[in-house]
Amino acid sequence: MQRVTVTIDDELMSALDRYMEAGGHQNRSEAVRDLVRAGLLKEPKVDDGARPCVAALVYVYDHETRQLSKKLVHDHHSHADMSIATLHVHLDVSSCLEVSLLKGQKSEVEHFASHLIGERGVRYGQLVVVPAEAQEGDETPGQLAAGHPHAHG
Repeated sequence: MQRVTVTIDDELMSALDRYMEAGGHQNRSEAVRDLVRAGLLKEPKVDDGARPCVAALVYVYDHETRQLSKKLVHDHHSHADMSIATLHVHLDVSSCLEVSLLKGQKSEVEHFASHLIGERGVRYGQLVVVPAEAQEGDETPGQLAAGHPHAHG
């Protein structure tokens, strides 16, 4: 591990201390490491669009928006190779929440998610992407949908 010295103004230090306490971090170094990791996950990496990933796409939409439910189902069917599973929840008389688990090349998953989130009537959407590096012997990188032997600890 390397030691780094950083100068932070009082207001930001107070915010860091609150974050540290709320997150149960033992010290500021742990808190800063967590924040740096989270920040780096958001940064696009050069040539990482072709990398395999798994992702959770969460979105809320108005199911009464003309043809929206039909479009969303059609979009999912058109990308069946990417879809692992979808959870659909009725929030109220007009709002539905869906959580779709996706797999594939990062750039393709992000493009699909952007398309769905951009549909008229989708009120909220967020994609969480997790790298899924191919392990030696894997037939398909990031293969989670099909059963394959592995241990759960």
